Amino acid sequence: MKKKALITGVTGQDAFYLIKLLIKYNYEVHGIIRRASNLNRERLDRLDNYLLSINKKNCLTLHYGDLCDSSSITKILDMVRPQEIYHLGAQSHVKISFEIPVYTAETTALGTLKLLETVRFLKLKSKIYLAGSSEMYGKVTQKIQNEKTPFYPRSPYGVSKVFSYYTGVNYREAYNMFICNGILFNHESPERGENFVSRKITLGVASIKLGLKKKLILGNLSAKRDWGYAEDYVEGMYMMMQHSNPDDYVLATGKSYSVKDFCKLAFQEVNLDWKKYVEIDKKFFRPSEVDYLIGDSLKAKKILKWKHKVKFSDLVKLMVHSDLKKLQNK
Repeated sequence: MKKKALITGVTGQDAFYLIKLLIKYNYEVHGIIRRASNLNRERLDRLDNYLLSINKKNCLTLHYGDLCDSSSITKILDMVRPQEIYHLGAQSHVKISFEIPVYTAETTALGTLKLLETVRFLKLKSKIYLAGSSEMYGKVTQKIQNEKTPFYPRSPYGVSKVFSYYTGVNYREAYNMFICNGILFNHESPERGENFVSRKITLGVASIKLGLKKKLILGNLSAKRDWGYAEDYVEGMYMMMQHSNPDDYVLATGKSYSVKDFCKLAFQEVNLDWKKYVEIDKKFFRPSEVDYLIGDSLKAKKILKWKHKVKFSDLVKLMVHSDLKKLQNK
């Protein structure tokens, strides 16, 4: 009998790769999608084409629901009764969280609480993965961050993720539930949303190369991040859920690069000098910035045998050429 997995945030980058992975392992996959006037279906359409090509069209079922609406989540969980739940849904853009802090808290923080309370109420035995974030560390208190580093969030998004994290820990300890927190550092791919800085850069570079734009306007070029490849990190999520004991893990590359470094490499891929095209606009700066993040994933490497495979320069190259191809096809 096939295992059932339920994914929140099914239209996002991580879900795109996770669905492919779960179907590869012969799961029956269910996703929760929020009803909106303009459905974000681009990734789902690409997934449909992929599943059709491998004759797995009926392995993904979508359900309308909303993390802010407990009744819809209860109905879906009671109907599906999954063995594994991957909770990826959130308002996940840090800059935007300053503009809509209440909504960010309702979806990202309280959404987790409602989900876990529903699982407990229904007496489900589901294993649960909660998506954490390096943004929880914020104003870092240690040069390299691991599972024991104190959190110091610097945005409504980061604060909401800390709430989600400790809610997971509390439910695991209080009710003996199988709950893992994945503290994932920046992970990018060609499926990254266009309003995230990595994709904004690669799409901008491709547009400039093809003569569709003249400038790329960015915010803080000095911010440093630990950048990895989303597909590698999704494998880490799956590995956490297959382990015998629930725990919390950092997934990171252990190397940090600035937004400027990302720009330089991206423009180098198309033989252009980034300085001629990049402009700074203060409106893209955050009210409180996270200057430096770099993760230590030793625990995940030792216990889960996880490791990242794609290095930073190859990630940038992959994303630039993917965006060039997409724009050329259009």
